[in-house]
Amino acid sequence: MMKTINANTKIAFLIKQHPDALDAIVSLSPKFEKLRNPILRKLMAGRASIAMASKIGGCSVSDFFVKLKDLGFEVEKNGQPEKEKAMLEMPDFLKNINPAKIVKLDVRPVIEGGNDPLQNILEKIKTLQPGEVLEIVNTFEPTPLIFLLKKQGFDSYVEVINENLIQTYFYRVKETSPTGDLSMNVKSSGWEEVLQRYSNRLQTVDVRQLQMPLPMMTILEAVDKLPEGNALFVYHKRIPVFLLPELAERKLDYRINEVCEGEVHLLIFKP
Repeated sequence: MMKTINANTKIAFLIKQHPDALDAIVSLSPKFEKLRNPILRKLMAGRASIAMASKIGGCSVSDFFVKLKDLGFEVEKNGQPEKEKAMLEMPDFLKNINPAKIVKLDVRPVIEGGNDPLQNILEKIKTLQPGEVLEIVNTFEPTPLIFLLKKQGFDSYVEVINENLIQTYFYRVKETSPTGDLSMNVKSSGWEEVLQRYSNRLQTVDVRQLQMPLPMMTILEAVDKLPEGNALFVYHKRIPVFLLPELAERKLDYRINEVCEGEVHLLIFKP
């Protein structure tokens, strides 16, 4: 059965619908080689549309259509539906906002130095005045941060400038508890008891050498594949603050053991 696509079609849909779609997409630009990495593919392909990917890859939407037609995909005759066009556009208030209302934070130097920019981001968020917008400058879409701040009443808009430059805008849409609460109460008591309970039913994953946002995505992927009755043992180098709300949303419990600076162990399990 022929599948209809347009500029808003997600890359994940293409790959799912045809076994050769990944090779076809990668052939369009060397920048798409990272899609061969299963973790990166899961992170990027589900959120990136053909339009967004063409911008990152330095090719055109038409280039995608030509390649995909050979695989049996049919391009929508009327192009992008109006509703989908609107979804790609920057919100009107961001287009017209006074530049003085945008608080810019470039976290690239922090990440390149091997550090976590979360504390810097939280400090900026806490000082935002009514009507102000936080602009995070990064090299990837900060999916974990988007999840975390959404729970604190912030909406976001992601603008892909090029492969190595992504600007994400955060703006408050509703009042919630103070953002400082993101530090959360880390569960550490009962570590030994939980470890003993699952001693023969542990799956392990080591994310200490992965660059953000791969640690969180790798852990969530491992959690999704966790056999019933098993627990996940995670080797990490810091307390994954972004991850904890996601675990709560999935109705999972956890314990954290801070071994020393730069060495943190987690146990994730169903309560």
